[in-house]
Amino acid sequence: MSIDRNNFGLVCLKGASQVFFMENALTGALFFLAIAYSSFTSGNWATAIGAVLGVIVGTGTARTLKADPQSYTSGLFGFNGILVGIALPTFIANSPELWIYIFVGAAISTIVTSAFSATLTNSWSIPGSTGPFVLTAWLLLAGAYGFGSLHVVGEAPKLATDYALGTVPIPNPLELLQILFRNIGQVYLLGDWVSGVIILVGIFIASPIAGMAAVGGSIIALLTVLIMRADPSVVSQGLYGFSPVLTAIALGTVFLKPSGYVFIYAAFATVATVFMQSALDVIMAPTGLPTYTAPYVLTLYLFIAPKSRATPHPHSPVGANFLMDDK
Repeated sequence: MSIDRNNFGLVCLKGASQVFFMENALTGALFFLAIAYSSFTSGNWATAIGAVLGVIVGTGTARTLKADPQSYTSGLFGFNGILVGIALPTFIANSPELWIYIFVGAAISTIVTSAFSATLTNSWSIPGSTGPFVLTAWLLLAGAYGFGSLHVVGEAPKLATDYALGTVPIPNPLELLQILFRNIGQVYLLGDWVSGVIILVGIFIASPIAGMAAVGGSIIALLTVLIMRADPSVVSQGLYGFSPVLTAIALGTVFLKPSGYVFIYAAFATVATVFMQSALDVIMAPTGLPTYTAPYVLTLYLFIAPKSRATPHPHSPVGANFLMDDK
């Protein structure tokens, strides 16, 4: 029996899987399971409901606007919507107005995805990836501060382990393993390590090499923050690792042809993403906005652009007129 690739539910599941660059409905279903498990353990079902609403609205908007059929059926208009649907109830208290906000935000993310494709991708062959989610979520969360019906909530709870409290320099083996999985789960803003395990299983089902890249990226990120002695309470939550995980998968297996050199390049970019994470955390702190996946997006854009072998402008001697174009 053939399966209709245009089936709306199937496309939505693919949209969920595309957060990790996969086009696999089963993987998407496992990702929803991970989100539901995290919602169950935290008692905050708004994130799971927001995820469903976000992917439906984002995908439905693309269908209504008659977006590129191949991109639509691949789920490429759903993953930014699902991230918006999870991010907003994570940082904004539940209220009737929040759901209106999520609905509009998910639809906007699809418009922004198309805009990125028409500009960034079309002109420089740089994938928009989660850039539309970051831009949309930043603007919506910033806007929430100005609306009396929306209440921005505080930080995620701190973990009370010896490492997180700063009494020991290195996590114990079990905590190390949990952090490795939290690094993966936090891509979906999930702080539960079990959800990270479920997501990793979903990645391996769709692409074993991507699964290995996810594990490798998480390990590199953890080693980097331990060497650089980053804030243990932040490291323990996986907040230094989710963007590096995306970088490792994107550059190591998706947007560049896998090879020994590419793996080294992706590993270097993964370390760079950790540094980007720390820098953007400091830069964004005064605004009251989280970085989301901006460290990954910035690293991806910078590291993917040289694939066209672009050369810098030659530093030739300045002529009589420094505004002259030497040709």
